[in-house]
Amino acid sequence: MNEMSTSDFERKPIEVIKAINGLEKVVLREIYGSRVEVYLYGAHVTSWKNEHGEELLFVSSKAIFKPPKPIRGGIPICFPQFSNLGPLEAHGFARNRLWSFDDDPPPFPTDATNKVFTDLILRPTKEDLKIWPHSFEYRLRITLGPGTNLMLTSRIRNTNTDGKPFTFTFAYHTYFSVSDISEVRVEGLETLDYLDNCQKRERFTEQGDSITFESEVDKIYLSTPTKIAVMDHEKKRTFVIRKDGLPDAVVWNPWDKKSKAIVDFGDEEYKYMLCVEAAAVEKPLTLKPGEEWRGRQELSIVTKKL
Repeated sequence: MNEMSTSDFERKPIEVIKAINGLEKVVLREIYGSRVEVYLYGAHVTSWKNEHGEELLFVSSKAIFKPPKPIRGGIPICFPQFSNLGPLEAHGFARNRLWSFDDDPPPFPTDATNKVFTDLILRPTKEDLKIWPHSFEYRLRITLGPGTNLMLTSRIRNTNTDGKPFTFTFAYHTYFSVSDISEVRVEGLETLDYLDNCQKRERFTEQGDSITFESEVDKIYLSTPTKIAVMDHEKKRTFVIRKDGLPDAVVWNPWDKKSKAIVDFGDEEYKYMLCVEAAAVEKPLTLKPGEEWRGRQELSIVTKKL
């Protein structure tokens, strides 16, 4: 079986397969053994494994892989609205629509050596236009490179023919898999202002040297650096988030009480996940017809050697 799986890997760096409930997913396999799985439903990354087969993202054991319910975990895409801060359903509709393969992707500047990628596209349906009356093209490139490097690049274009601009908010709602939330700290957000969703979005300034966790956290950090680190002491590894075009960063863990109220989330699962999200929330983005916005999130891992 090992020989078969090796030859299968060599033959198919990109594969489209039927997955849970008949939903299609794309499997990307990088030459050194890391892999990513992306559901066309939501253009949703549900798995990111290193060359040792270790899962780096959290997906709830109670996740519902059945439209129209979004998938709980992985990397949901929040567009055209983050959270419930607007007229649409929470986190918008991109995460629970069926995306297509992009047959005519724009030429992304990329060094293709030892990288594998897939291009997906979302355009509004008639039903979407009823709830959000704006025409758009959302192109997403998901790239897996050496060193288990995962990059998501979004390009959103206003294709309205009526001359009207549109405004949106956005986030890559990344759920990281961690050993124990009490053993995790986040660096890169200290001394910054944030909006606290647990306190009616009041504005505060972060006081600690780094962010640690001992209760529910739901904060939108403002004017954040392009690099943020999530350090997992027990697993001796650090997730590094690099971002472009996304000035904010959301940090979220529901903790015990809220976990029990989430239907598609296990009561104790808050201990094993942390969301740190590259986002544009405080100042909504506006595109005139023909204009395009680009937002990129790049994830990598650094492991301490014993």
